[in-house]
Amino acid sequence: MKLDYSNVQSKWNNLPAPPGFGPIPSTKKVTKSSTAAAASQAALKQKRAWDHAISPAKQLPMQAVMLYMSGGGVQLFSMGIVFMLLINPFKAVSTINKSFAPFAPAKSDPTAFTTLLLQKVAFIACNILTLALGLWKCSSMGLLPMGTGDWLAFETRGQPPELTLL
Repeated sequence: MKLDYSNVQSKWNNLPAPPGFGPIPSTKKVTKSSTAAAASQAALKQKRAWDHAISPAKQLPMQAVMLYMSGGGVQLFSMGIVFMLLINPFKAVSTINKSFAPFAPAKSDPTAFTTLLLQKVAFIACNILTLALGLWKCSSMGLLPMGTGDWLAFETRGQPPELTLL
């Protein structure tokens, strides 16, 4: 014996839908509310993409405080912080398409570089700022070759004046 539940009538079938839940719209007709919902979702994705794009710039003050607290000497802790400041921008830029894929519009390829181009350019610029902060710290610690004395191994010596007359 089989039970057929397809035509069971219940006293709950005549109740109205709860607030916020309407009848299921048909796929044949596009209503104004569904286009408005899609537009608001697209606007929310754009906002989230901009938030993600400027997130490296939001971290700069904390990283600057960490650099200040680590001191100016070449120690393990300060070198670790500088190493992270120099490596993380390259890691972030190398995975830029993957990190912006959730924010891509529905009608475009989420892994294409041209999708959300302005946000990606802002993201790269903010990561360049982080890299510049790390390079500034390297320079202030004396790790970058900035003076002429750092390049003495590559200088060629001329002929001594005593030997030029011979």
